[in-house]
Amino acid sequence: MSLRQTDNVPSSHLVHSAGSRFSRIAGTGSYLPPGRVTNQDLVDRLARDGLETSDDWIVERTGIRARHFAEPHVTSSALGLIASQRAIEAAGLQPADIDLIICATSTPDMVFPSNACLIQRDLGIHGCPAFDVQAVCSGFIYALTVADAMIRSGGATKALVVGAEVFSRLLDFTDRTTCVLFGDGAGAVVLEASDKPGIVSSCLHADGQYAHMLNVPGNVSGGSVLGDATLKMDGSSVFKLAVSVLDKAAHEVLDKAGRDPASIDWLIPHQANLRIMQGTAKKLKLPPEKIVVTVDQHGNTSAASIPLALDHAVRGGQVQRGHSLVLEGVGGGFTWGAVLVDY
Repeated sequence: MSLRQTDNVPSSHLVHSAGSRFSRIAGTGSYLPPGRVTNQDLVDRLARDGLETSDDWIVERTGIRARHFAEPHVTSSALGLIASQRAIEAAGLQPADIDLIICATSTPDMVFPSNACLIQRDLGIHGCPAFDVQAVCSGFIYALTVADAMIRSGGATKALVVGAEVFSRLLDFTDRTTCVLFGDGAGAVVLEASDKPGIVSSCLHADGQYAHMLNVPGNVSGGSVLGDATLKMDGSSVFKLAVSVLDKAAHEVLDKAGRDPASIDWLIPHQANLRIMQGTAKKLKLPPEKIVVTVDQHGNTSAASIPLALDHAVRGGQVQRGHSLVLEGVGGGFTWGAVLVDY
C-alpha cells in the first residue's frame, strides 16, 4: 500500500505489483428483511403527523420507490448472518473455511463486541480475526480493500466481507427530506486467494472537514443518549460533493490499472440517489444501461448497498464471470473510495 497526495487530500491507494498472490470474489450473498415499505406507505405515515410529501416528489428527487425496514427485534448482525451464509454457499465453501471476517456497519447491534464477532459466533467459526469497519456508506469499499490487502500479504486465505445496516433506526420521521431515503439490508462477498487478480486496484479517501454535512450527532453516556441520535444531512451539499468525488475515484482506479472507462462492463455505485449515480456515469461517458440500479427498490442501505447491488446483479445474470466492474461509494465522514474488480 502506497501513499501520495492528490488534490491536497491524503489518499490511500492499493495496486497490484509483481507477485502471485491476489484475491478474487468467490461468492456473493444478500438479504432484505421482509417488511417492504413503499413511498405511499411513508406518505401515509407522514400525513398522520401533519407532514406533506408524495410518491412523485420522492421519485423525482431520488429515484426511490420502496425500501425494506427490519422488525424492531431484528438486528443488523442477523441480516448480515443470512447474507454471509448465502455468500459462503455461493463460493462452494463451509463456514469453517473462512479465516477473516470484516463487517462494515454504522448500525451495529451494540457498542461492543463488533458485528463481525457476532456473525462469527453465529456461523460457528472460532479463532480467526473478526472486526468492524465504520466508514458509513463507503464502509464496504474500505472493508473490501482491507480484506484484499490481508489476503495479498498472506494474513488470510478466505475472507468474508459483509455490509449490514438497519438505518431505519436512525431516521427522524419528522424530516421528510431524510426519512424517505434509507432502508435496511445486508450484502456479503467471499474473497479467496488466487494466482490472478480479481481486485485489480482500489483507492480510499476521507476528509473530516465535511463531517457536518452528514452525521448522527448523538452518543451514549451513563446509559443514556446524549445529543440527537437521528440522521442529519445537508442534501444539496452532499449531492455536489458525491458526484465530484465518485467521478475522481472511478478514474483513479482505472488510471492505476492502465484502463479507460470504456473497459467497464458494469458500474456498481453506492445506491443513494439515482441522479448521483447517473451523474457519475455521465462523467465517465458510460451509458445508463451499464449502471446496476437497486436504489429504486432498496433505498439507501448505506454500507450494505454495494454488496446488495452486486449480489442482485450476479443472481439476476447481469454480472457474469469475466466482466470488469467499478464499485464505488461515498458517505459521512466524509469518506469515499472505489475498487476495480475483474469478476
